[in-house]
Amino acid sequence: MITNSKEETKALGEKLAAYLRPGDVILLSGDLGAGKTTFVSGVAEGLKCGEDVISPTFNILKCYFNGTLPMYHIDAYRLEGQNMELGLEEYIEGDGACFIEWPKYIESLIPDERLEMYLFHEGNSRRIEIKGVGKRGEELEKELKGL
Repeated sequence: MITNSKEETKALGEKLAAYLRPGDVILLSGDLGAGKTTFVSGVAEGLKCGEDVISPTFNILKCYFNGTLPMYHIDAYRLEGQNMELGLEEYIEGDGACFIEWPKYIESLIPDERLEMYLFHEGNSRRIEIKGVGKRGEELEKELKGL
């Protein structure tokens, strides 16, 4: 998939929100500035969270409870090489949709069913590769590719 602006990346996230269910996990990989947080911001709008989404890089986890579905946004970038118990699995396996940026740093916590998204800069555009893993991940992939 290709998005040609920040607004298009955000709109894609907003459209995905309609298909999310409790327990959905979406992994977001890509370089800094590739549009991961922008995509999550669109999801938050689609879920009617009523809050601005900011990157949880320094907080590691941001929770949004005011929408139609709880949303958890994890940024694991600062967890590289760390061996600590933070309780993130409670959110990953929780009652909302969980978005994880830099998932490679918490691989042991990643569930078998998930949607993997890879975002790449291509000039002013973003190329987004999507891969559903497990039954639910494949359902989300189909929905997202159909948008």
